[in-house]
Amino acid sequence: MSRRTFLVSAATALPLGALQDPKPVERKGRLHQSVCRWCYQKTDLETLAREAKRLGLVGIDLIGPNDWPVVQKYGLIPTMAPGAGSIRDGHNDKANHAKMEADFRTNIELAAKMKVPNVITFSGSRRGMSDEQGLENSVLLLNKVKALAEDKGVNICMELLNSKVNHPDYMGDKTWWGVELCKRVNSPRMKLLYDIYHMQIMEGDVIRTIQDNHQYFAHYHTGGVPGRHEIDETQELFYPAIVKAILATGFEGYFAHEFIPARSPIDSLGQAATLCDL
Repeated sequence: MSRRTFLVSAATALPLGALQDPKPVERKGRLHQSVCRWCYQKTDLETLAREAKRLGLVGIDLIGPNDWPVVQKYGLIPTMAPGAGSIRDGHNDKANHAKMEADFRTNIELAAKMKVPNVITFSGSRRGMSDEQGLENSVLLLNKVKALAEDKGVNICMELLNSKVNHPDYMGDKTWWGVELCKRVNSPRMKLLYDIYHMQIMEGDVIRTIQDNHQYFAHYHTGGVPGRHEIDETQELFYPAIVKAILATGFEGYFAHEFIPARSPIDSLGQAATLCDL
């Protein structure tokens, strides 16, 4: 399973192997940390959920309804669920609107019923479209479903992704575009998923961006730059400073680790959780 395909299938992978120290890790808990499922393709979900709980995380990100019972069995939250659209085919194209509206209505209702706080969506690829036309088209669809999201208490989160390395031609590749979308939709439930890895590649200036736009950010993703591996001293971002800036905004949402481990997966996850537990 890849980052692109979590919406339609869950990973069926081999067990991790030898488990770590079973003693639970106590966290300060000021930052509500979770982990993205797709990054742990060789770890079965049951093991990942059990280890995430032991490490003091509160949820698992980017999983669909079939996986929610496994996660909830361990007292974890499915922190980000399918909403509508895909990275290539999103709300910037009116040809996608009918299906996306139906998917939004189904998935928001289901998320609310199962107490899942966020559903994800995507701008879609440009395919020669201007930023302004993409905004206008996106607002047309999102205005149709925002009342449902408000009534159900579920955030619609559009993910900001880089178009330089991972997702060529993606329209929502700059913070300003996502913020402008939120302003035009004008709903307390229309928010952004601010992916730190992606926006470091596209813009840099991560802390200032968070300080200036935090009211539009309902969710965060991590990842080391370059390479999208561990968020430690091997990469260019200093996550403790970023986390400190996020906490200073009063953020109460979820902060999900979305790096691909280059070392022992659970050890790397535990180290990241400790690094960000300020």
